[in-house]
Amino acid sequence: MQRMGPPPAVISSVISSSTSSSSSSSSLNSTQSPRAAELETLLEAVSQRAVAYVSSADAPNARIGDPVPPDQLSQILGAHLTLPTTGGGQIEFLAVLDEILKRSIVTWHPGFMDKLYASTNPVGVASDLILSILNTNGYIYSVSPVLTLIEKKTSHDYARLFGFTSPWAGGITLPGGSASNTHSLIVARTILYPDTKVNGNGDHKFVIFTSAHGHYSVEKAAISIGLGSEAVWTIPVDKEQRMRVDMLEERILEAKRQGRTPLYVNATAGTTVYGSYDPFEEIAFVAKKYDIWFHVDGSWGGNVVFSNKLKYKLKGIEMADSLTVNPHKMLGVPLTCSFLLAPDHRVFQKASSLRAPYLYHNSEVDGEDFDIGDATMGCGRRADSLKLFLAWKWYGTEGFAKRVETAFEVTAHFANLISSRPGFHLISENPPPCLQTCFYYSPNQRDALANTAEYNTKVTRAISYQLQASGRFLVDYAPPANPEDGKGEFFRAVVNAPTTTKDTVEELLETIERIGSSMRD
Repeated sequence: MQRMGPPPAVISSVISSSTSSSSSSSSLNSTQSPRAAELETLLEAVSQRAVAYVSSADAPNARIGDPVPPDQLSQILGAHLTLPTTGGGQIEFLAVLDEILKRSIVTWHPGFMDKLYASTNPVGVASDLILSILNTNGYIYSVSPVLTLIEKKTSHDYARLFGFTSPWAGGITLPGGSASNTHSLIVARTILYPDTKVNGNGDHKFVIFTSAHGHYSVEKAAISIGLGSEAVWTIPVDKEQRMRVDMLEERILEAKRQGRTPLYVNATAGTTVYGSYDPFEEIAFVAKKYDIWFHVDGSWGGNVVFSNKLKYKLKGIEMADSLTVNPHKMLGVPLTCSFLLAPDHRVFQKASSLRAPYLYHNSEVDGEDFDIGDATMGCGRRADSLKLFLAWKWYGTEGFAKRVETAFEVTAHFANLISSRPGFHLISENPPPCLQTCFYYSPNQRDALANTAEYNTKVTRAISYQLQASGRFLVDYAPPANPEDGKGEFFRAVVNAPTTTKDTVEELLETIERIGSSMRD
């Protein structure tokens, strides 16, 4: 028996109208239930602390958090880490919460420039709260009807931004970019070689290709689906840190000569260290030539798609067979929120569905399946698309574009300062391709490339530690892409708009110089 549900044509109209009118909603019962009263009391206490926490991050003397090793932190937390036999209720809950807020790294701080994400925003906090209140599973329509429509609509509109223009364009959410990349590989194998869904790899010795700067999740994906890490062949990069397409084709032909089966090529929009964008159009031509699945990992840099000024970086991405993109990075949506998109989202259902009859009761309407969980390899799933949906409703496409463009402007300013400052050596292009800037600093005022690798690494790590100890900054560091060049580890500082401003990066360089002045030999 077919389950009743809204046809695809209803998706747009329902979602656009559902948030525009409050008159149809029933008023809350003035008499609270005991658990509603308990929730109100607890939320009031938590809210006071949360607002104070965010406010303190914006104070002039705010600290980002202190570097504390695990054994020392364990001693500091003491009894707060023990799990009791008899619960302590709200008193114990709030006592632990106070310690968590006090001892955690403050991602709301302007100086949090360590990772490819930062704090969320008020609408993000509210959207996470709504998901916790609903506490429903986004696997079948019957228990998450509105959230299912939201995921369908949001993923469709998101996919269209990337040039996927089919009426079936869209996708699914998964718990992080690594999970999205892994699922894309599963889908590629099943769609291109349907027998593998039942028989596994069989006689195939699959090979997947990624640039030398591709994310480590590609190798983990190969391990997790039984291909093994040896199946991942890395492709060298050019002077702009982008995949060399000529070498890609050479490696594909080499795989064929060895009797292997080229399966999948992963390109990257915004690599983890250098932020480079691979040449998607050229890669797509090679992939199509040899019938290989073309995936783009746009976890970090994909969201330039919101900016008309910057989306040129994504030229050719519309030729991808699948695409990972994470709103929890460049857009400030709460962790985690990762989309796996495709020109035709039905490939996910085709590759993954087992039609477990005790759970999925045929929710297909006019060719559209509304039991989204059956398009994944999991079951329980949070409706993470709501977080992007509500942020998009709040800021609009223009608001997202402004956020992204501002971050790129700050990054360009940062790179200009570094390139003209004594003792600093810019590794990134100027301007950098994405929002991280890589550089060396030499307290001895020599060009970092004239120093030994040991010296540069020692300086970079020492200053990085002291930056955090100062309470003002958290900045990461990384080794060079080719360790044999012998130049040691360098700083990798990430601009996370809107908290990272031009003033922030100027203060960072001044702080590095001040710390370095005591290290000159």
